[in-house]
Amino acid sequence: MPFVNIRITKEDATAEQKQELIKGVTDLLAKTLGKNPKTTFVIIDEVELDNWGIGGESVTELRKK
Repeated sequence: MPFVNIRITKEDATAEQKQELIKGVTDLLAKTLGKNPKTTFVIIDEVELDNWGIGGESVTELRKK
């Protein structure tokens, strides 16, 4: 029973784009590893820009530069 957790910054991802990610990851696991799509779980977490850091700075601060 695969479990995939996708984390993206909370910006402009639409419901349609998220659905495409869920379907794409599910299809990839089925094709590559032979996993059953009915028992494949995909969760998308959207993280606020202030809560995502790269190189010691938040994405909010990096985008200001």
